[in-house]
Amino acid sequence: MTKLDRREFILGGAATLAAGASASAALPASKLARRHQGYGAAATLWDLQSDPRLGEAISTYCTQVVPVLELKWPMLRPDAHTFAFERADAILDFAQQNDLTMRGHTLAWYHDIPDWTKRIKDSKGVERAYVDHISTVASYYKDKLTSWDVVNEPIPDNPRDVKDRRDTFWTQHLGDRWIPLAFRTAAAADPYVKLAINEYDIESAKDSFIAKRAAYRNLIMELLDQGVPLHAVGLQSHLHAELEIDTHGLAEFVTEIRSWGLEVFVTELDVDDQKLTGSPLERDAIVAKRVDDLLTAIASSGPVRSVLTWGISDRYSWINGYVKRPDKQPNRPLPLDGEFKPKPFMDVISKFTKDV
Repeated sequence: MTKLDRREFILGGAATLAAGASASAALPASKLARRHQGYGAAATLWDLQSDPRLGEAISTYCTQVVPVLELKWPMLRPDAHTFAFERADAILDFAQQNDLTMRGHTLAWYHDIPDWTKRIKDSKGVERAYVDHISTVASYYKDKLTSWDVVNEPIPDNPRDVKDRRDTFWTQHLGDRWIPLAFRTAAAADPYVKLAINEYDIESAKDSFIAKRAAYRNLIMELLDQGVPLHAVGLQSHLHAELEIDTHGLAEFVTEIRSWGLEVFVTELDVDDQKLTGSPLERDAIVAKRVDDLLTAIASSGPVRSVLTWGISDRYSWINGYVKRPDKQPNRPLPLDGEFKPKPFMDVISKFTKDV
């Protein structure tokens, strides 16, 4: 496609979404009553455009949405001189037409850094690009989003100690200050949006998870001690179905985080069932139990006000694209199956969000 063709395609897709949104706005009260306050799902614009069932499911069950790809650097910044907001704007239009809120993901991440950024040779140039990107994007969406995942996945998978941080392109040029710099830049651009840090694999009692949880806690405490404008802690919660939730350890962690005045968001919930055996119904029951244990631990010190699943239907899950079960059957990681029928997972979501 030429640039014009691509823009027309995107804007045409946005019009299609808006048309679908108008239909969704007229949903019967019985359907609207199924919405779970504080529950949301991630989606790509491409999937929303290609399958109307996806937008209908999100508008039926959810009160918020988050773009999977459209606010990450590679899609938003095709080159150093271009900010391509059209795709993210189309998802925002879908959200607004369906009376949903939208959160941002993500301003700074060690992964998905575009090649043009890596070609910057001097650290001053990297810092200028970094600050310009965060400031421009946060300013553009000022007063339009509820929250941002400002820094994503700053802790390595097997931290050596509580002070260990992931070695990234940003740390190589900016040192450890890449994290507070991101938050301060975002806060200056939009003083009212909630700013979150986001991390995965802290939920089980496995040694590496416990070590990562401790390092995450230490980083959060350091940021607060430095006066960094941090408002929320994101628990991605990409769960492993074969691993039980460390309910005691997780509850203690969340209680302490809340005692520091921070909110706790579940930001990318899904469950990889590749190591489970049994029928789909048996696997679904174990998946639902893991989610129930997770949310029970979080709810032990306060209501679960924000739960986002990374997708809503198994048909559009990254897990089925990247993780294969030995029996060649699809994973069942999300609240709705591949035909958009609810599973026990959705019952658990309803249990924890109905009174929020």
